[in-house]
Amino acid sequence: MNQAHLHLIVNHLPIMGSLFATALLAVGVLKSNPTLTKAGLVAVLAAGLLCLPAQFTGEGAATVAQKLPRVSRALIHNHEEAAELGFWALEGAAALALFGLLLLKSQSPKARLLALVALAATLLSFGLLARAGNLGGQIGHPEIRTGFGTTDEL
Repeated sequence: MNQAHLHLIVNHLPIMGSLFATALLAVGVLKSNPTLTKAGLVAVLAAGLLCLPAQFTGEGAATVAQKLPRVSRALIHNHEEAAELGFWALEGAAALALFGLLLLKSQSPKARLLALVALAATLLSFGLLARAGNLGGQIGHPEIRTGFGTTDEL
């Protein structure tokens, strides 16, 4: 098993984790349910932690992928840039979730507002990570590239 294999195993976790966390947190906030809101914030924290292995295995996966036929440095670079942006967005959302949990615990009136901000950040991170996943998929799946089968696909 190499770094690319490890990366492929773990890279779906932050995407699906942020989607799950967004849905759970949205229900909690929109229904003003403190238990679901807390669970949603915990899920955002978990998604942020699940993003770390994908980030840490990315460089090794890129080294392996560069040696594959029909893979350009541009494809890898585009995925790396998108993944880094999504990573930092999710880590920021996780930090907001942590502060939101602390405010919930102290029953601060600002807890709901921070949960809403964390929800927006988590939704943004999901979109960014889904885009990164699509760009990463294009590395190993040329059939999903724009211009597949033409000289323009790379």
